[in-house]
Amino acid sequence: MKFHYKFQNLLGTVYRKGDLLFTPDGNSVISPVGNRISIFDLKNNKSLTLPIESRYNYTALDLSPNGCILLAINEEGEAHLISLVSQTVIHKYRFKRKVQAVKFSPDGKHIAVCKENNVFVFKAPGPYSGEFNAFYMERVFHGAYDETTCLDWSFDSRILAVGSKDMATKLYPLDKWSNFHICSLGSHTEGIVGCFFEGNNYDITTISRNGQMCIWECSLDPEQLVAKEEIPSKKKKQINDSDEDDVDVTKSLERSEEEITKALKEIDVNDEESKETSKLFYKRLGRHYLGDEVRKENREALLTSAAYHKKTKILITGFSTGAFFIHELPDVNVIHSLSISEQKISSIALNNTGDWIALGCSGLGQLLVWEWQSETYVMKQQGHSNNMSCVTYSTDGQLLATGGEDGKIKLWNIHSGFCFVTFHEHTSAVTGVAFSGNKKFLVSASLDSTVRAFDVIRYRNFKTFTSTRPVQFSCIGVDSSGEFVAAGGQDIFEIYLWSVKTGRLLEILAGHEGPVSSLVFSPTLASTVMVSVSWDKTMKIWDAIEKGSAHETIDLTSDGMCVAFKPDGQEVAVATLNGQITVFNVKTSLQISSIEGRNDLGSGRSETDLITAKKNLEAKSFTSLCWSADGESIIAGGQSKNVCIYNVKEGLILKKFEITQNRSLDAVDDFINRRKLTEFDNIALIEEREEREGGNVAIKLPGVRKGDMSARSIKPEIRVFSLQFSPTGQSWAAATTEGLLIYGLNSSFVFDPWDLQIGITPKTIRDAIKEEDYINALIMSLKLNEVNLIQEVIESIPLKDIELLVRDLEEKYIERLLIIIATFVEESRHLEYYLCWVQQILTLHGPKINPQKMLPSLLAMEKSLIRKNEQLYKICDYNKYTLKYVASLGDTINKKNELKMEIETEDEEESDLEIE
Repeated sequence: MKFHYKFQNLLGTVYRKGDLLFTPDGNSVISPVGNRISIFDLKNNKSLTLPIESRYNYTALDLSPNGCILLAINEEGEAHLISLVSQTVIHKYRFKRKVQAVKFSPDGKHIAVCKENNVFVFKAPGPYSGEFNAFYMERVFHGAYDETTCLDWSFDSRILAVGSKDMATKLYPLDKWSNFHICSLGSHTEGIVGCFFEGNNYDITTISRNGQMCIWECSLDPEQLVAKEEIPSKKKKQINDSDEDDVDVTKSLERSEEEITKALKEIDVNDEESKETSKLFYKRLGRHYLGDEVRKENREALLTSAAYHKKTKILITGFSTGAFFIHELPDVNVIHSLSISEQKISSIALNNTGDWIALGCSGLGQLLVWEWQSETYVMKQQGHSNNMSCVTYSTDGQLLATGGEDGKIKLWNIHSGFCFVTFHEHTSAVTGVAFSGNKKFLVSASLDSTVRAFDVIRYRNFKTFTSTRPVQFSCIGVDSSGEFVAAGGQDIFEIYLWSVKTGRLLEILAGHEGPVSSLVFSPTLASTVMVSVSWDKTMKIWDAIEKGSAHETIDLTSDGMCVAFKPDGQEVAVATLNGQITVFNVKTSLQISSIEGRNDLGSGRSETDLITAKKNLEAKSFTSLCWSADGESIIAGGQSKNVCIYNVKEGLILKKFEITQNRSLDAVDDFINRRKLTEFDNIALIEEREEREGGNVAIKLPGVRKGDMSARSIKPEIRVFSLQFSPTGQSWAAATTEGLLIYGLNSSFVFDPWDLQIGITPKTIRDAIKEEDYINALIMSLKLNEVNLIQEVIESIPLKDIELLVRDLEEKYIERLLIIIATFVEESRHLEYYLCWVQQILTLHGPKINPQKMLPSLLAMEKSLIRKNEQLYKICDYNKYTLKYVASLGDTINKKNELKMEIETEDEEESDLEIE
């Protein structure tokens, strides 16, 4: 099996911090999610994460007016110019400092960037500016006395307004004008949060952090700006008395006198009053206090974000209390207000029509799109507010369930990438989740001493399982029939077994002498075997349903961290604290193979670590295991940024994935940056507080695994908390510090032939199609393994020949053909044609299919058919009455035809009678 997996999507996290954007069509929201960027298509209900990764978290974003180029800048000032057409970074630029805001001009020719107290204006690459060199600098403005915070362009891209923390808004002309120079607008008592030009003039609105809003009126219309004529520097000729005649000198003097008199006449024509009126200046029309209403409930409320729609003149302001207000300008009438959370609103964006408002809360990781006119949510998504602790796939690979340390359980749709239900019943961290075999319910274990069962169809908690005394449950498992649930204790070293139907506690399995770290049931329907591992360096094999507490014990080389069953139910893999993965046969209890994975796991060095990464590696181990769908390989991850896939028989590593490059997280690099090393050693270990305030207390307590929560700044360490292979074998998911990462098979860009022979080429395959030798053409295309070529061959086969061709195919080709047809069913428009293929394959080869071997292929087909059924059901449901009308048209046409026929026959009979 080849492992050409590629990053597909990022779930579990929808927003971290930074600017939100709407695409020009207004149907999609662009959100910065850590060091990645996600695009949420609100019209088609899909999410996409760009295959682009930064070294630090993105904070400042803006989109070109044509929607093709995205400029994203991370917190360290590295700018990425991203093409949304090819989804690649086409240029990079280092600002070397944090950038507060970035904005494309409305004509698409310029880019303005706020950095420290300066504003840089660059020529935007593309057809608008005629400049294809990225980041060609045009102007730099140094007028601000403090850090700049926001900016806006006038509608004609002539004037740039920049707000800063010095409580003033500066207006800079991009070109030179004779009646307008730099202008400064004050009247605020706090730093500026937003400044917005009007849509067809130079009137401007400024908003400060304390909720003050000032409306300014410009004295000039846009067409009254007068361009300043640049006088070229005249090179004075060196006049030699011997070379130049007196006549030439007198002529030049006469010309200069004429020019001077002409200029004086033009100046005399203009009065002094007209000169005063032609100069650009601003008049304050009014000052409004938008924060007064919010401060009635919270006196410390601050205005944190603002957005303005120029066409409809709608102003949206967000506050630190989680409330936002919609005002209509210039009268400043409150149209709408709503409180969406208790955390501050970090970013606000409006779509092109002004109907949809995107709101981002960085504290909760929440992203909302609100339609204010109908007062409904277009999208409401929120990730786990704390780390994800576990993840599991449903049996058909359609759904993902995640449990977090915030006590929430979320269900995600793989196809759309959205969370569609959240369960809040747990009061403490969720430690394990598992789907039942029939996908009807989900069970979860928590540190709150409860195990809960949730109905996946009706979205409710229908059973709660408890023990005889309070136990912190650390792991959970469901048997293959879905009738029994087992959970292991962390503080009490016992395993509890319940019946799902009755909810009764059936058995308490004692025997472990340490915390039960993992347990799993056999995946085969005929078996009731359960395997558990513990920190007491043992693995126990139970058959609690038939034999009660009787068990078999296998000694391990170190503390057991995780256990996983092979899909056929014959073998188990155990990850231990010494970094090894050991495989045992369940029936014979013999060790089959062993994998030494500590060196593959890798280890980064935290900023506050006193030891090197190499020494730190000795304490690292795999904490999560999962077998692939075919049972040939194992995926493993743990306390590092690496995820490894091993071949079990050979004991060799097949592929190692580095899940992130984000230096905003801790322990990503193996070495400490030399810039952070001072004469006093590592700067992160130097305590800044005085002795009377606590002295040197920067060293974290021994045994702390998730950071020192008492520290003033918490930088999370990169970890892989849980891994899971999809039952279809086409993808795998990893619950990490970054979020829920989905990796899928990427077969389109990889040449991966199978049983290839010399004579098999695209030309010979197409020649076989012309000769109507379809079976050889199909076999050769399957061996060449080019998806487009296989589709071309399949769609060239006549419908009447499908049955005969499928009957003659050998069994080894059926599995590959099923997986390929599963993708075509979901993507192609020839649905009925491919359903005929599926019907013939299952009818003719169904009795011969080995369920264990062909399970990934069958699940992939089931997933595609379910997805297609859902799409068609929605279309038919939305167009129910239209379809009835279309169906009735056939009856009416038939009736009309019958009436015509009757009339014609009557006419013929009458004519025959007249002739007689």
